[in-house]
Amino acid sequence: MTDNPNGNVSLQYTDNGIATINFYHPAQNSLPSALLSLLADKIDEAGKNAQTRVIVLKSDGDRTYCAGASFDELMQIKDKETGKKFFSGFANVINAMRKSPQIIIGRVQGKAVGGGVGLAAAADYCLATEAASVKLSELAIGIGPFVISPAVERKIGISAFAQLTIKATDFHSAQWAKEKGLYHEVYTDINALDTAVDALAEKLASYNPEALTELKKILVAGTENWDELLAERAAVSGELVLSEFTQQALHNFLNKK
Repeated sequence: MTDNPNGNVSLQYTDNGIATINFYHPAQNSLPSALLSLLADKIDEAGKNAQTRVIVLKSDGDRTYCAGASFDELMQIKDKETGKKFFSGFANVINAMRKSPQIIIGRVQGKAVGGGVGLAAAADYCLATEAASVKLSELAIGIGPFVISPAVERKIGISAFAQLTIKATDFHSAQWAKEKGLYHEVYTDINALDTAVDALAEKLASYNPEALTELKKILVAGTENWDELLAERAAVSGELVLSEFTQQALHNFLNKK
């Protein structure tokens, strides 16, 4: 972990081809535009490295995995174009994940909110702890999880997505997320989680990389229109964030902090 007030994203490789991408922000691993851009770039970089066999996506700390969008930055949006650009940051990360030719393992050690749920859903295989409850709170502040919804719906289905979205102030347990297909495995604590993530990454790294690439194609089949779709969703969110309802909701939230 680092004390960098702006957060950071790192990429590290092992000799056997495991690329680990780690993101951190002091505000509960929330993701401002700069970090979203770095995250998309690191995923793209790892994906293009011929030595990469598998990618692990994780965040720092032992509590929140990702709190989603930076509310401080949301408050600074004053026009539609800026709003679209901000929400396109999440679209770019999700698209980088689906376009990566390698399998991406998600490691979720704590609560995932909003865009954090989107990252978990965009991973090809996701492992979590029992503390990794999930919430899509966007509707409560006047917007919606529109950019991440294709990835989340694809994993858990429209009915579970509706439940998660409409119950916008409620956390759903990690076990619920596993039953719905967001998480593939759930562990009691971070040590057990890391042991499982490391073992899976090492096993995948030992497999035929060409077979893994072909498997990835199957896993993302049907997402070919997401460049355009997610851009359209970003525009919708970018416009809604300017509404009087959303601006007041954001003010109320920040005043409670």
